[in-house]
Amino acid sequence: MKARECLIVNLKKIEYEKAWHLQKRIFQAKWGKKLDRDVLLLLEHPHTITVGKKGEEDEILVNSEKLKKRGISIFYIGRGGRVTYHGPGQLVGYPILDLNFYLKDLHLYLRYLEEVLIRTLKEFGIEAERINGLTGVWVDRKKIASIGIKVRRWITLHGFALNVNTELSYFNLIQPCGMEAQIMTSMKRILSRNIKVEEVAEKLVTKFSDIFRVRMREISLSTLLKNL
Repeated sequence: MKARECLIVNLKKIEYEKAWHLQKRIFQAKWGKKLDRDVLLLLEHPHTITVGKKGEEDEILVNSEKLKKRGISIFYIGRGGRVTYHGPGQLVGYPILDLNFYLKDLHLYLRYLEEVLIRTLKEFGIEAERINGLTGVWVDRKKIASIGIKVRRWITLHGFALNVNTELSYFNLIQPCGMEAQIMTSMKRILSRNIKVEEVAEKLVTKFSDIFRVRMREISLSTLLKNL
């Protein structure tokens, strides 16, 4: 059987709100049968804190005025999970997939995303793992990638964030996923060198194709928008 096609759109650096609106447009196009392809958005965000459905305001350790002065935005969003940070040097992926064509099992979908990240990190000599009962990817009991999703009508929204060259001090502003900031790590910290986010994205696309058994095809944002 011919593999399903997934479109890759590299948005590079984009504000959180713009990326969220784009996700919603893609969702509506897929739900309305206007777009029959799946989509993987890859990007970096400017400094942003997001609060998921399980998040609490007291998990943000700095008041909103101080965050604003530092150019950090806050968004309360309906994904799973708690509070997390996004910023430059972090590879963010938003897969908008119709799970009717894959697996109608949310727990298995999360494990698939974790496996994509684990295999990607292995390409750089980093041995990552899961921890029972905790969503995300870990290296030596420190968290290197976070996952938070939302699924409506079996179409996925939100996704994962992998710390590549992320400035980890920004996690001190929050309790990431309800934990202490020191729990977070990055590829840069582990390897003691900078890694190009684009290089990581390239490896990740290959692993995504392998795990989800899809054909990946990169297109521009303008081409995607013509189909929405």
